[in-house]
Amino acid sequence: MKSIVLAAGYGTRLYPLTKDRPKPLLPIAGKPIIEHIIAKLDPITYIQEIFVVTNDRFYPHFRKWEDGFQSRFTIRVINDGTRSNEDRLGAIGDIHFAVQFAGLDDDLLVIGGDNLFDFNLTGAAEEFLRRRRSVVGLFDMKDPGKVARLYGVVSVDENGRVTRLDEKPEHPRSALISTAIYFLCSEDVQELKRCIESGYNPDNAGDFIRYLSEKREVFAHIFDGVWYDIGSQEQYTAADEHYTTKENHM
Repeated sequence: MKSIVLAAGYGTRLYPLTKDRPKPLLPIAGKPIIEHIIAKLDPITYIQEIFVVTNDRFYPHFRKWEDGFQSRFTIRVINDGTRSNEDRLGAIGDIHFAVQFAGLDDDLLVIGGDNLFDFNLTGAAEEFLRRRRSVVGLFDMKDPGKVARLYGVVSVDENGRVTRLDEKPEHPRSALISTAIYFLCSEDVQELKRCIESGYNPDNAGDFIRYLSEKREVFAHIFDGVWYDIGSQEQYTAADEHYTTKENHM
């Protein structure tokens, strides 16, 4: 299994913090967000290589970070060639770009580069290996009416199979949201191109899960713990305060 960290966004909602620095390199408790993510990959011992997909504007920033970062993983920074929010490839486009660029035919663990969480990924990894089908990580927001409608909302049947995914619905069917953590089996990775060609929004990775779930079995793993989607300055500040407090009490 290989891992892809999606880091090609421009973080426009976090301006001016992200005007000259990519969101995954913003510090949380003194450490870049991406390093918190990589630390969560460490217990999954069969992952040895991580591909960080970024854009042409922030490629030098990630190369500089890579040069100074020590890890057991082999880390490869990939430039998708885009220069602005207007010409970005989107999440699905960047996964497909990385697969084509690196010639990947492996199972993949794909994580959004603005994901910050304290839960363990090994349970989801074990479920993926047991089922041998793609697994999407979910988080229970508890309140579908007020919060879940801001995200990709997922419906799951009694067997844990994904039955529906709605992107930012006005009337959510559940409080389970997609966290941009995807364990994708190699067979499903081959569907990326067809998904894009079918007209699904390449900017939303959740649309790929919706596409897959309409064709074959995709399962959900519900995480329990703390999760932040760093999409605003308020969320960034809250996350930094939480992790700084946690670090100070360790």
